[in-house]
Amino acid sequence: MADIFALTQEALAGMDVELVDVERAPLGLLRVTIDRPDGVRIEDCEQVSKQLSRVFEVENVDYKRLEVGSPGIDRPLRQVADFIRFANERVEIRLREAIDNRKVYVGLLRVPENAASDTSVSPVFGLELETGSGEGQVLDFTFDDVERAKLDPILDFKGKKR
Repeated sequence: MADIFALTQEALAGMDVELVDVERAPLGLLRVTIDRPDGVRIEDCEQVSKQLSRVFEVENVDYKRLEVGSPGIDRPLRQVADFIRFANERVEIRLREAIDNRKVYVGLLRVPENAASDTSVSPVFGLELETGSGEGQVLDFTFDDVERAKLDPILDFKGKKR
């Protein structure tokens, strides 16, 4: 699977999209998830689909159906660069080791100022936890401490009251 991810990433180089995930699903479905800073448009999915269809045919990648889409509002964070990009956003993280008998935390992601410039060392991130009291408790963690992470925005479906 790492080979197909690397092949897909190479095929998308220079297309102004970021490869988030490549997943093989049942019945020969190959699902490719892409993202862009200003959001994924249907035209982006179409362009990527055409490009990958050609590349996968030449490289003999076995699949029956190709699906290209956006990661959605609960986008997974899989690389240090993702954590840096989504600084100050509400996220949910699941830690590898429990802290205070708890592995899952939700809060605002805090990133140190030098994180983007010094890529040789994994930075210590902070998660400003949501607590009932007005004080924000901060949980410090590194990228290696995280089992999985995703954006966790608060959605308001109430809309305009009449």
